[in-house]
Amino acid sequence: MFVIPLIAGALLVIIVLWDAFETVIFPRRVTRRIRLARFFYRATWRAWRAAVHPISATRLKDNLLSIFGPLSFLMLLGLWAFLLILGFGLLRWGASIYEGQEGFTTQLYYSGMTFFTLGLGDAARLSSFGRLLTIIEGGTGLGFLAIVIGYLPGLNQSFSRREVNISLLDARAGSPPTAAEILYRHHDEYGMESIRELLHEWERWSAELLESHLSYPILAYFRSQHDNQSWLAALTSILDASAFVMVGVEGACVRQAQLTFAMARHTVVDLSLIFGVTPRWPDADRLSPAQLTNLRSRLMSAGLQPRMGEEADRKLMELRGMYEPFIFALSTHFLLAMPPWTPESGIADNWQTSVTPPERGTIRLVSARRRSIEHF
Repeated sequence: MFVIPLIAGALLVIIVLWDAFETVIFPRRVTRRIRLARFFYRATWRAWRAAVHPISATRLKDNLLSIFGPLSFLMLLGLWAFLLILGFGLLRWGASIYEGQEGFTTQLYYSGMTFFTLGLGDAARLSSFGRLLTIIEGGTGLGFLAIVIGYLPGLNQSFSRREVNISLLDARAGSPPTAAEILYRHHDEYGMESIRELLHEWERWSAELLESHLSYPILAYFRSQHDNQSWLAALTSILDASAFVMVGVEGACVRQAQLTFAMARHTVVDLSLIFGVTPRWPDADRLSPAQLTNLRSRLMSAGLQPRMGEEADRKLMELRGMYEPFIFALSTHFLLAMPPWTPESGIADNWQTSVTPPERGTIRLVSARRRSIEHF
């Protein structure tokens, strides 16, 4: 009988440690489908989406969805710790059955005390095998906690680097970002050079996004600071703008648009594979013929000369087919809105919106209260 808990405990410890290694330490994409972390995120994200879906208030719904990313990581750490304690508890129990000592609950208590290095000193006598397990589990628990503490700053830094360019895109592409605004807001005499520099920056950003989100897929669940911004919306608008430039805009940087389009599409496709989503076209066309005509008219009014005709329309549709189904699949999975091609009328950028400033007397009153609080 003692062999079964020994084998079960050893397998459980190995599975958890290997899963934690692949998730936290291993810097490459893991293609294996059967993984503890993958099963955890699929199950918890589906349950979280189902619980949040009935909420009609947009802001509350987005706030609840934004909680999932950081909270799920803490839940995953808790799951790993519990399974490791359970695994070592089974090993101890198997050894105790062989030696005729305490039962499973007592061994599980000893396992938890050892894993968190509490050192309460109330453990019963241990055999040589029990002492070896105590040393191994104590070292495992200490190393596990140290790795987690070192992992969090890197995760936050990757998130911050991703969000910097998304924030910079606000004044360059609107809120939410659109391809029409990217092209329209760079229509001055240095516009094409500005677009080339912008696409070059976002080529690198797409590569960094691919690298960070393949190594740490949990980052995809971390949402941006504003409701109308997201990594997926930014990536989509850059793909839209690159595709439109590739079709043809007089004096535009076609080569840079091709490079950015290739890198951004590579990011979209690989992320779709990682999260196991099935690409499909959106239910409604994001760029109807009427919207395309209005887009070209607006660009022409700004002095740009977009290519027109059936051949241009066909090429644009082919380019859209290379990324829009993947974007829509990711949008559906993460509940992130896809940005339109053209902005809605009357929508201000995030930097243009603010609360109504208080009256001067209110400012003095607040300052006086603040000084009194600080004095207290």
